[in-house]
Formats: sequence, structure tokens, C-alpha cells
Amino acid sequence: MNAQEVIARIEKIEALPTIPPILRKILSVIEDPKVSLQKITEFVSSDPTLTARILKMVNSPVYGFPGRISSVSHAMVILGLNAVKGLLLGVSVFEIMQKNMIGLWEHSLSTAIFARIIAIRKELQSPEEISIGGLLHDIGKVILMMSFKDEYLKLIESVQEKDDFLYEIEKQYFGLTHAEVGGIIAKKWHFPLKLIEPIMYHHKPKLSEKFQVETAIVHLSNILAMARGVGYSGEIFVPSVHPFVWEILNLKEEEILDIFREAEEPITTSGEIFLSDE
Repeated sequence: MNAQEVIARIEKIEALPTIPPILRKILSVIEDPKVSLQKITEFVSSDPTLTARILKMVNSPVYGFPGRISSVSHAMVILGLNAVKGLLLGVSVFEIMQKNMIGLWEHSLSTAIFARIIAIRKELQSPEEISIGGLLHDIGKVILMMSFKDEYLKLIESVQEKDDFLYEIEKQYFGLTHAEVGGIIAKKWHFPLKLIEPIMYHHKPKLSEKFQVETAIVHLSNILAMARGVGYSGEIFVPSVHPFVWEILNLKEEEILDIFREAEEPITTSGEIFLSDE
């Protein structure tokens, strides 16, 4: 299989019979480059299940607003358009992950929590957006699972036998990694570059051109989540942090330990919230 065949399939993802109806609706909204915050608010408010999921997420420890947001409109104003589009996608793919990739959902939540904590520590202006980058960093795995389920399951199993990272095995088989697939699909959905680059380059952060700090944060958060041991990213061992990331973030060892301690409660609480019955 080559990269062009994979791209052709994922470009038509909305037509897949396995895609949940709610996700199909969401994609039709977020693919509109002119969509407004008001239109998204009206769309979410018209669906009780989606409303419940959005409020559950924004009031969870992932975002640090526990119990303070009671309406969709309030959530939209606080998070902003870009974060809301990412959050919509995140809560909708949860349905897919619940059935086939629950470990990946746990890993993604943990990555989002670490990303927000680091973004705040580095005094970035929009920690919620960077948290969304953490939540969606492995969206390419979900896309590959939806588009090539049998092949992708075999690839994940083969990681146990080979001394390679999953993204390296993906590259050999598909001609693309899940990170590249995620970047392609994020562009298709008109996500901002601030989200596209962390998704596309979270394994190779030095390739990021405009949002190196954000990409470095998601790279580090992904590895910290793996080291924390929550969920399952598809890898059997934890990769090293890229030297470029240590250089650009300038975090000391004691700060990493502080970040781990700060993340412990929200990771534990989020797992209890999201893995309980809806």
C-alpha cells in the first residue's frame, strides 16, 4: 500500500459506513471554513447527547473549570472557536474509542492534561487549545482504524514482535505515519496551524515551523503520558524526549516531577469520569 492510496481513502472518511452519525454531522460543520461560534453553539445545543458530552468535558479536570460551566454558550465563549472545533471532534471520536480503542482514549486524555499543565507553566496564552492538541494528537490512529481496521489491528499486534515504534511500522506499511495522517485530516477539517503542527509533528517536533513551542509541549506530554502508564498508545516502550524539546521548553528535572505530581489527581479523576457510564 502506498501513501497516495491511504490519502485517497481518508479524504473520503465521511462516506465510511462505520462512521457514527453524530460524527458525520460534526464533520459537516467543522469542515466549513466560515463556520461561526454562534452556528456551532446552535448545532451543539440542538443535540442533547452532544451537549451533555461537551459540558462533561469542559467541567472535567482536563480543563480546570470543574462545575463552573453550565451552558453550551458559556463553554463556547470561554474556549473559543478553535478549541471548540477540536473539542467537538474529541468528544465525538470517544464513541469510536469506547468500542475499539479505550486505552487510546485514556492515553489521549492524559496527554491533554499534561499539555495544559505545561502550557500554563510556560505562560502560553491559550492552554485550552494546546490541551486540544494533546487530546487529538493521535487522531490519525483513529482515522487509520476506521479506514483500514483489519490491517491496522495487525500492525498494532506486530509492535509486540518488532523492535520498532508503531509510527515506524506504519510508515513501512502505509507510506504514512498516524501523525502525518492526523495532520492531513486536520488540514482537511480547516483546523488552525496551531493545532495542525502539534498533531502532525508530535513525533518529530523539530519539523514544526511556526508553532515549535506548542508542538514541543504535545511531544513531551505524549511521552509523559506513556511514562505515567495510563491507557495504551500502541507502543511497548517509552521513547526518549527529543533534545530539541528540552532546549526549547527549558524545563528542569524538578519541574518535570512537579508536573507529574500536578497531573496525578486530574488524570485519576478524569478516568473515573469518562470511563463510567454516560
